[in-house]
Amino acid sequence: MAAVKASEARGDPPLLRAVELARVVAGEGAGIPSADLAGILVSNLCFAHNSPSLWKLLGQAMASRLLCPLHVLALLTPRVLPQRRAQPEAYRLYLELMKCNVTSSSLAMEAGPNRDKITKSIADALHLSKIYGFCETEFGHVVIMFVLAVVTILIDSILEDCGFPSGMTEGQESIYAIEGPQPMDLDVKRVTMENQNEHREQLRQKNTVMALDVLHMMVADRKIQSFLRLIFLNMYVRPEKFSSLSQRLSSIEAHKVALETLLPSGHKISDLLINIRRVCNAEYQPNNKRIVDVLGNMRSGGSLLGQLTGAGRAACWIIFDIYVENAIDGKHLSGISAIEVLKEMTKTLQVLNEASWQETFKALWISALRLVQRAREPLEGPIPHLDARLCMLLALIPLSVAAILKEESDVLGAEGSKILPRRQGLVSSLQDLIQYSGLLVPPSSVVNAANAAASKAAIFKANYKAGVVNPSMMAQTDSSMKAAGNMLHLIIEACISRNLIDTSAYLWPGYVVSSGPLKDTTLPQESPWLIFIKGAPLSGPLIDALVATPASSVGELDKLYNIAANGSEEEKTAAAKILCGASLVRGWNIQVPDVAAALMPLCETFGSIAPPPNHKSTILGETSVYSVFSCAFLCLLRLWKFYKPPQEYCLAGRGGSVRLELTLDYLLLMRNNRIDFSNSSAPRRDSYNDMGSVNEVSSQPVYIDSFPKLRAWYFQNQACIASTLSGLCNKNPVHQVANKILSMICRKINKGGVSTGNLSSTSSSSVSGSSLNASDDSFQRPAVPAWEFLEAVPFVLEAVLTACAHGRLSSRDLTTSLRDLVDFLPASLAAIVSYFSAEITRGIWKAVPMNGIEWPSPGASLHSIEAEIKEVLASAGVQIHSCYPRGVPPMLPLPMAALVSLTITFKLDRSLEYIQGIIGQALENCAGGSSWPSMPIIGALWAQKVRRWHDFIVLSCLRSPFGRDKDAVAQLVQSCFSSFLQSSSSGSDITANRGVGALLGDSITNQGLRLPMAPGFIYLRTCRTFHDTYFVSEVILKQVIEWAHKLANRLSFNGPPQLKSGRTPLSCAASMAHQVAMLGGGLLCIAGGPLVVQVLYEETLPTLLLSAREESLKDPGPVSSTLQGYAMANMLFFCGSLLWGADRTSPVMKLSFLSRRPRVVGTHMDFIAGVLDGHILLGCDPGTWKAYVSRFVFLVVKFVPSWLLDIKLDTLKKIAAGLRSWHEHDLALCVLERGGTQAISVVVETLL
Repeated sequence: MAAVKASEARGDPPLLRAVELARVVAGEGAGIPSADLAGILVSNLCFAHNSPSLWKLLGQAMASRLLCPLHVLALLTPRVLPQRRAQPEAYRLYLELMKCNVTSSSLAMEAGPNRDKITKSIADALHLSKIYGFCETEFGHVVIMFVLAVVTILIDSILEDCGFPSGMTEGQESIYAIEGPQPMDLDVKRVTMENQNEHREQLRQKNTVMALDVLHMMVADRKIQSFLRLIFLNMYVRPEKFSSLSQRLSSIEAHKVALETLLPSGHKISDLLINIRRVCNAEYQPNNKRIVDVLGNMRSGGSLLGQLTGAGRAACWIIFDIYVENAIDGKHLSGISAIEVLKEMTKTLQVLNEASWQETFKALWISALRLVQRAREPLEGPIPHLDARLCMLLALIPLSVAAILKEESDVLGAEGSKILPRRQGLVSSLQDLIQYSGLLVPPSSVVNAANAAASKAAIFKANYKAGVVNPSMMAQTDSSMKAAGNMLHLIIEACISRNLIDTSAYLWPGYVVSSGPLKDTTLPQESPWLIFIKGAPLSGPLIDALVATPASSVGELDKLYNIAANGSEEEKTAAAKILCGASLVRGWNIQVPDVAAALMPLCETFGSIAPPPNHKSTILGETSVYSVFSCAFLCLLRLWKFYKPPQEYCLAGRGGSVRLELTLDYLLLMRNNRIDFSNSSAPRRDSYNDMGSVNEVSSQPVYIDSFPKLRAWYFQNQACIASTLSGLCNKNPVHQVANKILSMICRKINKGGVSTGNLSSTSSSSVSGSSLNASDDSFQRPAVPAWEFLEAVPFVLEAVLTACAHGRLSSRDLTTSLRDLVDFLPASLAAIVSYFSAEITRGIWKAVPMNGIEWPSPGASLHSIEAEIKEVLASAGVQIHSCYPRGVPPMLPLPMAALVSLTITFKLDRSLEYIQGIIGQALENCAGGSSWPSMPIIGALWAQKVRRWHDFIVLSCLRSPFGRDKDAVAQLVQSCFSSFLQSSSSGSDITANRGVGALLGDSITNQGLRLPMAPGFIYLRTCRTFHDTYFVSEVILKQVIEWAHKLANRLSFNGPPQLKSGRTPLSCAASMAHQVAMLGGGLLCIAGGPLVVQVLYEETLPTLLLSAREESLKDPGPVSSTLQGYAMANMLFFCGSLLWGADRTSPVMKLSFLSRRPRVVGTHMDFIAGVLDGHILLGCDPGTWKAYVSRFVFLVVKFVPSWLLDIKLDTLKKIAAGLRSWHEHDLALCVLERGGTQAISVVVETLL
């Protein structure tokens, strides 16, 4: 200060005084800008030596970079702002300095000890740690907090100076306490006190206006906006500390009109609010400059749905149609409930399509209605397809919608009588469905139910109009009042029953339509479950009715399960049998892991009880320990593919299976983790949106070690599948049981003089014993617990199969023996399927002729079935070759011949549905595991047995060519894309035929199979048989690229220069390419699951980009190359978003998929960064690469910015640098802004 005063005494101008200061600082060895000098000057200026000359010196020192402007402003802010009323002149000069420096490019500083010292001084001066709990000392972090502090305190100053309270909430205290007045020593001519007061009051008013100008200037500046956005995007670190700005904005909103009246520049209030709100809006996004430049007015930053009309809008929801059609395939059960998948998928598509909840829910309902209409007259067969389709529409989708609504109510809470946005969207979507009369026609099996629902609404409406206010009286029935019903009435009843909407829906315009004469509307008989709930005892007729009828609610099953666990012995047996009946076999309202956990104790208990000595057969229908165990055990096994070797569940090499198949361990892991999430989060229940016990699970985890008998069988089954059986010594208990079983099933053979010892003498298991006297009346069956019986069955199977192979046992006797085994203990079917499946895949057994002599013959049915298969596939664009030459008897491997011969001996009895469920799936998978084309032979044999199933069998046999013929798979994929894009484009709403209708078909049956068959329907029925899912993903990706090329060429050269809509053909091509990408993503995810998507990110797409272009795609031109990259990016992103989502809240989904996302996405981003950095050379067209990168990064930034939080900072910097080199400056900045706290300093330094 001595040098400052000496220079001032000499009358030096500010510039010379600043030079003198610089000389002094340099002489003392301090760095420039000087932190100590700033502190000295400001402390003297406020307010010991406060004078205009010192302010001028301060400004000159800041301009000459002798002082850091940011540092000086930070030091002045807590000193000047509290004194602005007492020191209006100082406040004015402070605002001038702020205006000149806060948005300038001079705020940057080189890294070093001096910057670190200044950074700490700024944080201390603004009390950042006390106000915001902020302890970071990095320069970038302190800069953005400086901006937040200044903006906040300026807003408070403006509000207080205009007579309004500041934006601080009750209980908050400003850290910058207002101090008493301290006169400023101004070197001006003395005037009267009155004039001075008047002048200072005018200055105070001008200061308030100027403060608003400075604030307006700050929030309009690109750098300041970026700093504020960094705060908003990273406020998850300490959200309670970052609410200050939103509180201030609320205060401004509350006093907006008054502020605009008081202040001359009040119009800037609106601009101020708009700028800050836009910055703090997560939906603020940059333009995708390169795509827009090439493809014209496609408005890439806007909503896709806003660009589409007619069928194109339906195509944006194609994944709904694909998923619901695939989900009803009972041959594959997912470890994740369809309710969870639909919930997360709906939320993701609502974000990606930028659609309203009304349109989202509407698309979901329409997809489910199309699902029902597709098989409204179902083929007769063992699988009730229409039941599953109706369950999807009336149970699973309402439950998934309930979960979505519950999330909203948990977050936002009840706001009085106000309807929250999602619930309002649901109501509006249901009202919109009234206009789609074609989709609402009910199948014949539910006409009565629909009419009853409509009549109920008509009665309610009539009572309402009559003034009846008692709800119970309004619901009274009136047999004279009838109304014609449709599927909407059933949907509404399903929603009302789950508290999604209320009975005011009955009063919607057009909902109730009076009818003329109706078909038979006799009311159904009272449900046996209602009788049971009312307290009726479990007697014989009621037990039979409950076994045959699925439960209508989980509450009914809960009551029955308690009886099975805690009732008397007789009640336990009856309840367990009912639980494993139609409610489990055909029930869709239970989650698979919970089913497994519920069945395991039943299996453990009943499998440990020995049957009575006189037990003969279980198939005859009596209730016994064996029958209950078998039903529970076989139902448990249906939940996963128990007959597959464990290695097939893993990620195999090229050409291998990569599906994530279920195992019992995985089912229990899913359930236990869901319990952990539920117990830790303890979500609040909302009475209006209670999903009941569907989401309620036992609070105790379940482990397989708690069930030692089941565990022992589980590991024995895996060992039996993985390797051949090892020998047993004669004294082994399993050996003794196996001999008893052999004696039992071969008793008829023994009567002919064959001994069990001779039967099994060549078996590697060495199951042997003394011959049985056929005339011995004291013959005893093995009365052992089911677990001990099952342990011995594989050795028995090896003995009889080996005997048949060596000619000591005829094929007929082998079949009879197997049937006797299943009759005695139906659960033996599991061991038969596991053992035979393993032997078929080993390929060590000779093939036997299916000639009608030794083994049953398919006869002429085989060629008929094969011809129909070829005809159906040809109608879908797939050509295949014949596998069975005429005149030569077809052949099957011995184990498969034995298995199919066994299965056709079973009667078609509904009570044996739990056995048939195992049989059908096992036959198809055994046929797929054999190198022999076996499925048509199996289908022909079954078609001879049940002729009315002929069309169903043909449809099932369609899968067989695709398991071994890659060319057929490629043709099918091509047909899917062709039908989706080349069908009629007529139609003006979401239900138009183009796309969805042509891909999946409007109806697959019409008095038999309806031709032509939609290729998408065949794809969904066969995709699980594709052996090489890597190949499928490559075919799909190449189809997306080829169609993008075709669309670019077709619409850019042959189309009109501008369409009637005002859009260019190129923007239409981009929209269609987006639809192609969505289709490709949906088909790939369904066929390969999460592991194929992982490979797509890490290998398939990078390999394609690195490879040389194909001849047909060389020199594609700028439009085609851009559109190819655009489509590839869309497909990759869509696949990832379906798995990892925009906002995954489901703990089950997080457990299943999200753990892989950081590594998968990180690997792909590293690849992009490596190419942009010049370390990796490309083989694709440069235009394709640029379009791909910019589009993919744009989609990530726009829809799933949370993905970027897991990406390495160095990778983000390289990607941002590459984008800037393509003039994608906004996109580059957005990438860094969304990189989390690690990227804050990089963003700040980039902008400064």
